Amino acid sequence: MKRILILGATGFVGRHICTRLSQAGWSAIVPSRSPAAARHLAGLPRVDVVPGDVHDEATLIRLLAGADAVVNLVAILHGSEAAFEQVHVELPKKLARACAAAGVRRLVQISALGAALDGPSMYQRSKARGEAVLHTEAAADFLDLTVLRPSVIFGAQDKFLNVFAQLQRMFPLIPLAGADTRFQPVWVEDVAAAVMRCLQDDATIGQTFEACGPEVFTLRDLVRLAGQYAGVNQGRGRAVFALPMPLARVQAWVMERLPGEPLMSGDNLDSMALDNIASGKVPGLDALGITPAALAAIAPGYLRKR
Repeated sequence: MKRILILGATGFVGRHICTRLSQAGWSAIVPSRSPAAARHLAGLPRVDVVPGDVHDEATLIRLLAGADAVVNLVAILHGSEAAFEQVHVELPKKLARACAAAGVRRLVQISALGAALDGPSMYQRSKARGEAVLHTEAAADFLDLTVLRPSVIFGAQDKFLNVFAQLQRMFPLIPLAGADTRFQPVWVEDVAAAVMRCLQDDATIGQTFEACGPEVFTLRDLVRLAGQYAGVNQGRGRAVFALPMPLARVQAWVMERLPGEPLMSGDNLDSMALDNIASGKVPGLDALGITPAALAAIAPGYLRKR
């Protein structure tokens, strides 16, 4: 039975990976600073929720003891440049050192589609720097690394289509920044399946995979579909109109300053300067034997229930 350390397992994607590990008869170590945040994992067999701050290197070394591999899901979508650096770059550095200290070589890093050192957003650049850190360790023969770069992820607990559907329930029309940016959304179960394949198949070591769905949509399309799938306005959804960039900047500025986690930030807007679709330069889910699910096959089932 393999024992896998999952960093960031209490989030949306993590719960699906933990479920698959449990079903496969493997065990998962799930560190969390807040036990309440991991209550939804408590009923899964062989999932061990333990206290721990993954940003503390000594704690990482302790957590890695006896592990066969580690999956790093920790990420943020909003924040300052320093915050992105801490989460997307410094944490991988600490994790690489901790793996070396604990004798754990196998690492699956969840990065992001569009990660690039010259990307337009802090998010994209920091994700690329985090990858670079780990590739350096792998080149020095300290890590057996696989990188997954998913597009935007959808599923029953997502904060993507669910948010768009809820906004359409609340407002008669939707002003939208980045309306023409193209995305290739991928189902969370397909991402979880990709992680499992990487853990099971040593042939994936040293490779980067793009995890994308089978279809390309503009953001405008996705917002409209979320409303239609949710049955808003008798299944027609709401009118969506594109904001010109100056107004989009104002919208993002306002949303960043509202209480709670922002729906949009200036950095998100910067990310949408480029389409979030497969580059074709590295293998996709098909190389892992996964046929990705279409949006229409999954999203209506959970959006109609809300």
